This record gives sequence, C-alpha cells and structure tokens, in this order.
Amino acid sequence: MTATISLPPTAEADDRSPLTSSSLRLSLAPAGPAPALLDGAWWPRSRDLRAELPSLAAVLDPLWGRITRVTVNPTHWPVVPRKVPVAGHVVKVGWFLAEQDPHELLLLSYRMGRWNLLVVPPQTSPVSAAWLMAAASDPLGRSTASRLMEEAARLRTVYEADRAVEAVWDSEGGHEARDPAACHRTSIEPAALPHQLTGR
Repeated sequence: MTATISLPPTAEADDRSPLTSSSLRLSLAPAGPAPALLDGAWWPRSRDLRAELPSLAAVLDPLWGRITRVTVNPTHWPVVPRKVPVAGHVVKVGWFLAEQDPHELLLLSYRMGRWNLLVVPPQTSPVSAAWLMAAASDPLGRSTASRLMEEAARLRTVYEADRAVEAVWDSEGGHEARDPAACHRTSIEPAALPHQLTGR
C-alpha cells in the first residue's frame, strides 16, 4: 500500500476552510516485507470520535475492507461512544486503558485483520505533525506511537532551545556581524585607534 496524505501536514491544524475541513489527514505505510509496529498516522481535527471516525472509515473501507471495530485508549478521548454510524454501517468502538498505547488507534476488519495508527494530537504544529506522519508511515519503523510522540517532543525542545540561543545571539549583535555594513564599520575603527594614540 502506498503512502497517502489527502491534506499535506504543512497545512495549519486549525484550518477550517471548506477545502480542508472535508479532507482527511492520513498517512499510510506502504506494504513491506516485515510488518512495522504502526501502519501509518491519522491527524484528526478534534477529539470527537463521532465527528472524526466517519471520514476515516470512508477512506479506509475500500482499502482495507469494511472497518467493523475501533479501539482507543480513553486517556486522550473525552468521550468514547459505543457505536458510530459510518456510511451505511455501524462501527463499534471500544477502549482499553492499560493494554493500548494512549496515542494509538486500533482498527479491525472482518476480512483483512487489524491496523494500528498513530493519532497525531489535533493541536500539533504542522512541522511536528509532518514529522510524526512520516515516521509512523515508515515501513521499517520499529517505534511505538508513544515513543514517536516522545521523540517529537524531544526534537521540538531542541529546536526551541536552538531558536532561543539564536535570538539571544541576535540581540547581542550577532546578527549585525553578518551585516556587510557592520563589517565595514569595524574595519575602520582599528585604523583610527593608532592615530588616537599617537595624537597624545
């Protein structure tokens, strides 16, 4: 199966324009020789399973066979409905607290088996979401959903620390040093210094 992203993850997470509100943000791993821990990633726009599951199932039903059951960890889902109507059928929804990764959605199909998707939190920045969706869709991926979320948080912390250091450097004149006009000014000052000394 090839990777599919209906809406590029670089789009804003809270973009509600007509074009994007109906688009599904989904990335699927291509079929590989060895099964990965994750089959892809899904970036829903909210934590409302009733609102979000129908569009997900509508895309996955033709690819994977009719999705009949979904399970989540309720840690990040405020309401877990028992059933969700989806395009002509009903998907049963269950939950597992200790047994299921809190950042994962498990989908079951009678004919095709099961799939595990990383759920990218709706408020995730587009840059982090793009990284998470690519990592979860790697056919050779060996990370769990929670490990990918931890790695994304670590990368974000490193990025923010680098930005903070750069901002301090710029505020202390580091940015001016890259300015050709600033370089010209500093080359004049040393020439003036001996003249001032000899003028005493």
